[in-house]
Formats: sequence, structure tokens, C-alpha cells
Amino acid sequence: MPVLALVPQDGVYEKVISNVEEVKARRGRLILVGSAGDASLARIGDRCVALPALHEDLAPILYTVPLQLLSYEIASLRGCDVDQPRNLAKSVTVE
Repeated sequence: MPVLALVPQDGVYEKVISNVEEVKARRGRLILVGSAGDASLARIGDRCVALPALHEDLAPILYTVPLQLLSYEIASLRGCDVDQPRNLAKSVTVE
């Protein structure tokens, strides 16, 4: 089973690495998204996406981009209409 993990170098880095190593021990396939230059990611993960290191308050913005692209590509490969997703409720509130 492939597992996607976000591993920024922040306050919970060691806990995330511990969880990722547990997945690896159970023979999960790891796709890791983390900071460039982090040697432990290349050692642990099957595939790694390196993003520039930046302040941890800005990391959620940067880490969103590859996840959105990945979800778009998976939906396209599955034949889903990415422009008209099912069960998407659009509403407008007028005051």
C-alpha cells in the first residue's frame, strides 16, 4: 500500500520520522514530501519530493502545491472529470 507522508523539518519532525519508519517496517511503500537536503528521507522513502526549506509557518502553503498536483494527476489517470467533480455543492450567500 502506498503511503504519502509530509515530513517538514519542524517541531514534530522526529515523531513523523518514527511513524514513517513504522510504515516502512510493515513493508508500506513510502512517498515522502520533505525539505531539500534531508538525507534521512532518501534513506527511508521509496520516492521523495524535495521542497525548499523555509519557515515552518509558511510550510503548509508550499506543501499544498505538490499534493494538489498529485491529486489532479491521479484523478486524470482514473478518468475523472476534474473540472466537474461529483457531489460538489456550490452556494452563494446574499446578505
